[in-house]
Amino acid sequence: MNDDDSADGLRCLVTGATGYIGGRLVPELLAAGHRVRCLARSPGKLRDHPWAGETEVVRGDVTDAEAVAAAMRDVDVAYYLVHALGSGADFEETDRRAARVFGEQAKAAGVRRIVYLGGLAPAGVPEDQLSPHLRSRAEVGRILLASGVPTAALRAAVIIGSGSVSFEMLRYLTERLPVMITPSWVRTRIQPIAVRDVLRLLVAGARLPDDVNRSFDIGGPDILTYRDMMMRYAHVAGLPRRLIVPVPVLTPGLSSLWVGLVTPVPASIARPLTESLRHEVVCREHDIARYVPDPPGHPLGFDEAVRLALRRVREAAVSTRWSSASVPGAPSEPLPTDPDWAGGSLYVDRRETLVDAPVPALWRVIEGVGGDHGWYSFPLAWSLRGLLDRLVGGVGLRRGRRDAERLRVGDSLDFWRVEDIEPGRLLRLRAEMRLPGLAWLEMYAEPDGEGRSRYRQRALFHPHGLLGHAYWWGVSPFHAVVFGGMARNIARAAARQAPGATR
Repeated sequence: MNDDDSADGLRCLVTGATGYIGGRLVPELLAAGHRVRCLARSPGKLRDHPWAGETEVVRGDVTDAEAVAAAMRDVDVAYYLVHALGSGADFEETDRRAARVFGEQAKAAGVRRIVYLGGLAPAGVPEDQLSPHLRSRAEVGRILLASGVPTAALRAAVIIGSGSVSFEMLRYLTERLPVMITPSWVRTRIQPIAVRDVLRLLVAGARLPDDVNRSFDIGGPDILTYRDMMMRYAHVAGLPRRLIVPVPVLTPGLSSLWVGLVTPVPASIARPLTESLRHEVVCREHDIARYVPDPPGHPLGFDEAVRLALRRVREAAVSTRWSSASVPGAPSEPLPTDPDWAGGSLYVDRRETLVDAPVPALWRVIEGVGGDHGWYSFPLAWSLRGLLDRLVGGVGLRRGRRDAERLRVGDSLDFWRVEDIEPGRLLRLRAEMRLPGLAWLEMYAEPDGEGRSRYRQRALFHPHGLLGHAYWWGVSPFHAVVFGGMARNIARAAARQAPGATR
């Protein structure tokens, strides 16, 4: 960022741009005339976003003081939108260290304001009785407020928007279970807020007066129990009335497993969310309106927020999803460029077939894999693998796709994540299911002359320990059916889509 920025626009740093809120905030800041720099551990994940060319992206982790200092250079407003969300037993310490680094480097760089989005804490509950998730978010807010940089710590409860983890959890619980035996927390009162209002307040937070250094409770106009939310969701979605029977025997741990089996949200993420629902989370003030007056029609009510979110889902216009961010515990190492690299064994299953279709037809099939289209081989095997993954706390197959036709780097795709994509040529997926090792799946579309194409496929597995080797050899007898069938069926599907093909 240079000193020749426009007089009206601010220079903003956004952390968490690969996540749900951050990925939506960036285009809102750009639309407001601000300059945006993104700090990301994996800049490649932002490559395919529509706004990528309008921003500056720098590599770094929020726990790395040197990287944060470089990212803070010439910045007016710094947005802190990252959380560990239960990724490991020491996630509270990670959050604490990251917040201290961020605050210290913002102060050193002369940043004028920090804007933080945290969680709404219940009134009258001692901090040591809060869930670790809420306790950590509250501590991060305190650290930033004490940093010496004027900070606006916005505190929200449940965020309702297409693709949000809270909305997806509510949506799947309500749509899949007309009769529900539910945990007692469905009686807890909550003040949800539409994602549009969260973004509106985050953008406005950049221009708060310099003497404002405090937290703000933010919420919508409705205070509802989770049971109310499920009933009203069913009404807005045109579903029959749901029968909900709360029982006191489902602990937070059991609740998270229950949510993990019914919804796309894995138990590792569902647990901190369900633990946070044990206590009432209702705004105690609406002081933000003194500085950012509510425009007509805002804040949006719950029903309207659900209606807008469902419209986005049905129109396949979901710009970011909760699964945009990596799942806690999922592997993140990139694929070795050389199969003989010094990292040890790398097992490879290769398939190749000639396709009676041009490359564009083959590529449409490749880019459309997963979600409702499935994986083109032995559906029962894929479903069983997804179920087993969820039973051990993994993501399973239910995450589906963000977009039915297009993929971009960083997208979740069932129990895979898009690690690389070269449109018209290569799709590389990294496995996020629970495995004793690291796994990738590559699919290539290549021209083969005379209007045809060649499909190449590689499944790669880097085992961890003896269990990893045993796993590969244990499943390798099924590769001919699963991976071989996949290659054949993708080729057939592409041939059916080729111009002039008989369907």
